[in-house]
Amino acid sequence: MRKRLIDGDQQAATPATGEWLNLDDLAEVAISSEDAAHPIESALLPGGGDGWRAAVPGQQTIRLRFDQPQKLRRIRLTFVETAVSRTQEYVLRWSADGGHSYREIVRQQWNFNPQGATSETEEHRVELSGVNALELMITPDIGNGQALASLARLQIA
Repeated sequence: MRKRLIDGDQQAATPATGEWLNLDDLAEVAISSEDAAHPIESALLPGGGDGWRAAVPGQQTIRLRFDQPQKLRRIRLTFVETAVSRTQEYVLRWSADGGHSYREIVRQQWNFNPQGATSETEEHRVELSGVNALELMITPDIGNGQALASLARLQIA
């Protein structure tokens, strides 16, 4: 898995329906921070572990840059929070011009509660062609800037 940290600047094979893309072969991932015990590979690669976690609190960005433009049909996100009540917001965006401009796919909030709502899985059906960048921005708690962002799984078909 190729990866790099995002600095302060913001900067194609198509699978059969239902097949998840092998992101290790098709994309570079850029992340705003990473807990060494929970690397991004844990969320992107099959059998990778228990997911990614940020090293610092606050909003985080995960950006995939595809080597070749992709046609995307499904994007599945899974988040897990078993310890803290919080309201998370995520924004999923895509770019066809190498990340110079982005178009929003979805903006969504979810309330986690350790007494019940501990996981969220969202599958977005899309018809996107020429995608060369996909960006996920996570605000782990819209009411508390000190919460850590995490992502259990990101799958793309």
